[in-house]
Amino acid sequence: MRIILADDSTLLREGLVRLLAEEGHEVVAAVGDATALLAEVERHPDVDAVVVDVRMPPTHTDEGLRAALRIRAQHTGIGVLVLSQYVEKRYATELLTGAGEGIGYLLKDRVVEVDEFLDALERVAANRTAFDPEVVRQLLVRSTHTDPLGKLTPRERDVLDAMAQGHANTAIAERLHVSRSAVEKHINAIFDKLELPGSSGYSRRVLAVLRYLGS
Repeated sequence: MRIILADDSTLLREGLVRLLAEEGHEVVAAVGDATALLAEVERHPDVDAVVVDVRMPPTHTDEGLRAALRIRAQHTGIGVLVLSQYVEKRYATELLTGAGEGIGYLLKDRVVEVDEFLDALERVAANRTAFDPEVVRQLLVRSTHTDPLGKLTPRERDVLDAMAQGHANTAIAERLHVSRSAVEKHINAIFDKLELPGSSGYSRRVLAVLRYLGS
């Protein structure tokens, strides 16, 4: 396989480069941030898979996971294996439900299980899935909650979060880098999923925000 690696830990990155080379795979690039990762994917769109850490510079929050979602959206032939020290439930759910095949999510502790790591990488490169059992367990626990907000997609939660901050639709569109019509569709979906009728006599926008703040 031809692979691109992205992890801000030089030690882990170089260790993976050596491991993959010993297994007969070619690492065409190994970088330390999400911006460089996206640039390398554009430079090598024919790679089989990408291995990416969740938290990378500059904010060390979710840059790697956002890059993974973007790669799956724009390069459906590239498998993406996400590595994380923690279970990032929100974006793991988006990967699991939105990216379809060719995606994997492993906790970094699993990398020491070399055969398991290599198997997961081969599965995503073959357009199959590979999710860490602990990730799945935590997602299933989350999905069993009765919180009505659990019905919302991550993007709908972003929209609702912006609504709760008092932003109008145009401002929400600018913040999330989507069209105003897309924001309106998300808001209508939020109203439907939260079962907020249009004839209640109250502003559904206010009711949605109240439910959000009370969750």
